[in-house]
Amino acid sequence: MSGAPGPGLLCIVGFTAEAALLPPGVPVVISAADPARLDALLAAVPRPAAMLSLGLAGALDPGLTPGTVLVADGIAGAEARPDPAWSAAIAAATGARPALLAAVDALCATPAAKAALRAATGAAAVEMESHVVARHAARLGVPYAVLRAVADGATEGIPPAAAAALDAEGRPALGRVLAALLRRPRDVPALIRLARRSRTGLSALAAALPRLPPPPQLRG
Repeated sequence: MSGAPGPGLLCIVGFTAEAALLPPGVPVVISAADPARLDALLAAVPRPAAMLSLGLAGALDPGLTPGTVLVADGIAGAEARPDPAWSAAIAAATGARPALLAAVDALCATPAAKAALRAATGAAAVEMESHVVARHAARLGVPYAVLRAVADGATEGIPPAAAAALDAEGRPALGRVLAALLRRPRDVPALIRLARRSRTGLSALAAALPRLPPPPQLRG
């Protein structure tokens, strides 16, 4: 990562596989796909110089394919926009596509729900952290940016077993997933497909991160 994350930059992710993409020692907060948990965690951390929301997203735009990397130029409904200069620098350095994102409190799990959210917001993709990050960035008066890679497509659903895939710390919860699949074995193909799509997104993020520029406020 070219100069970032340096001292004072806090990264926010949804689960441990996203955190594992970061270099050792990078300050990171893991939401475990729980915006309320993330809100409490961010309320307790020391004030950083800048914040980066990083991870996977679900496509709302039917034209987006798994592995497409996005940098947010806005978060639908958020009280603070991502830092324009930093976001533009990220797009230029990584090739990420600028896009409006939506961030929600509950999993957007069906094609119908994705279509409704796109119609309501115009957003290209959806995730579950950046609205909380935006709120705390505004509270603290610090810049933030959002880098996401598409996992599931706009016409793909997320099986209920995926909602049980993480424990309270954002780590894989295999026992809970197996229990969910025992109740709904027909979800196995969809869960396998989602896992493959997620690996594609994580690989795209891993390729982008070494080129990620630091925020202007932290450049030496």
